[in-house]
Amino acid sequence: MTTPSAALVADLARVAGDLVVLGVGGKMGPTLARMAKRAAPGKRVVGVARFSEPGLRDSLESHGVECVPADLLDRAAVARLPRAPNVVFMAGRKFGSTGREDLTWAMNVFVPALVAEAYAASRIVAFSTACVYPFVPVASGGAKEDVPTTPPPGEYASSCVGRERMFQYYSRTAGTPGRLIRLSYAIDMRYGVLHDVARKVLARDTIDLAMGHVNVIWQGDANEQALRALAHCTSPTSGLNVSGPAATSIRSLAIAFGRRFGIEPNFAGREADTAWLVNTEEAQRLFGPPAVPLDTLIDWTADWVASGKASLGKDTHYEVRDGNY
Repeated sequence: MTTPSAALVADLARVAGDLVVLGVGGKMGPTLARMAKRAAPGKRVVGVARFSEPGLRDSLESHGVECVPADLLDRAAVARLPRAPNVVFMAGRKFGSTGREDLTWAMNVFVPALVAEAYAASRIVAFSTACVYPFVPVASGGAKEDVPTTPPPGEYASSCVGRERMFQYYSRTAGTPGRLIRLSYAIDMRYGVLHDVARKVLARDTIDLAMGHVNVIWQGDANEQALRALAHCTSPTSGLNVSGPAATSIRSLAIAFGRRFGIEPNFAGREADTAWLVNTEEAQRLFGPPAVPLDTLIDWTADWVASGKASLGKDTHYEVRDGNY
């Protein structure tokens, strides 16, 4: 998951200076930071987080990532952070938003404003989400980057539009180049849509088909595309869809896992005609197709789940359509 391609090595060589990864403690941050250090060993790679997870800081530092503890909600702490020409912003809040909408908006809008102001002289690749788009017809091929960001109901999705607006505002006023990575479902064997579906099939749980289609991408591919985006920033910043090249049916995933497990999946409901889907033609033009195809991801996940290997215990809630997390 952290092995860099020759293309990533070349792209990071094109961007001068060191790299700061803000929000390195999340699900994707540790592997992205390690990949960056392997791709550009001569660059200083700094990871910023609260480091509340035991052992994470030691693990990152053992791989050459310099760790700086900080609470990004603290304006003074952000002001003290080391500066670098390249920034990957990965901080955010989704689950637990219902009932703490204020904290969700603070993390997804206030923090980006602080960061965009503090790093106005850098190039900023900021992780966003496909949730900034409205639901689109499954047959449409997914939302392209020029689809207006008017999300379905829900505080989380609306706050994610707010996050983009902060980076867009500071990019326009300060000339900060950047990209907004509209990611749809990165896959790690320990979590993700494939993990959720496989686990439900194996446990003979009922699979809700309301959100019947998703885009998915191997986490290593998603991290690589985000890092390569540093060499493909625009001014003002602009959206870039990152995920698999085609919509994937939840029903077909369940059937595929059932075939591997020797289990007949249980379904409830029917697929809606719309879903949160993205068109990744622009990312494929820039970076080529993802290196790991869907069938391989299914095989890896089936083996992992059937073997009882580790789970992060964090459901994606991919089936949610009302925006409440």
